[in-house]
Amino acid sequence: MNIQLALDRLAWDDCFNVVHQTESYIDWIEIGTGVIKEYGMDIVRQMKQEYPDKMLVADMKTCDAARAETIQAFEAGADVTTVMAFASDASIQAVLETAEEYGKKAFVDLLNVQENRRLEELDKLGIRSASLHIGKDMQQTGAGDNNYYKLLEAFPHWEVSAAGGLKAETLYKIKDARPDVIIIGGAITKSVNPRQAAEQIRLEADRL
Repeated sequence: MNIQLALDRLAWDDCFNVVHQTESYIDWIEIGTGVIKEYGMDIVRQMKQEYPDKMLVADMKTCDAARAETIQAFEAGADVTTVMAFASDASIQAVLETAEEYGKKAFVDLLNVQENRRLEELDKLGIRSASLHIGKDMQQTGAGDNNYYKLLEAFPHWEVSAAGGLKAETLYKIKDARPDVIIIGGAITKSVNPRQAAEQIRLEADRL
C-alpha cells in the first residue's frame, strides 16, 4: 500500500520542508490543486527535480481543456494527473489518450460520485485508476462513512486511491477496501512533527 503525501494550502518552502522530513515514509508526492493555483507548474518541476524517484502527482482536477492541462502536468514532470468524474466523456477521453501518449497515469477523482451508473460509464471509457475522495468541505459536514470506501467493490480491476481526512487512528475505515494508495494531507502537514506523524501512518498502513 503506497502512501501519497498531499501538499495543499502550504507555502512553497513548507512543501519542500515537509517532504524532506517525511521522504523515508512516503511513496507518492501530490502537489495539491491549491498549491498549483498558487505557484503553477514551477513547483511541479522543482519537486520532480529534487525527488526524481518519487511518484509525483499533479492534482489538476481537470474538467475542461483536458488535453492542454494534461500536457502541462506531464511536461512539468508529473507522473500522475487527475480528472474529475463529472467532466464530459470527451474531456476524460482526452486525458486518458494523453496519458497513454506520455506513458503516464490518470486518476479520475470521484468527488461526490456515488452512483454505479457513472462508475460503469467511466469503466467503459477505459478508466482504470480512481480516487475515492471525501472533499474538505464535505468533511466539515460529517459527510462520508466507512461504506463510501467500498464504492468500488464491483471494479476490482481498478487501481484505487483513498482520501478524506485520513490519519493513523482512522485508517481502519479503509481496511476492507484495501486501496492501492492512501492519501494523507493534514495529518502530516499540520502536525508539529511531520516525520513522526508520517512514521506512525506508515506503521499503521503496513498493519492493514
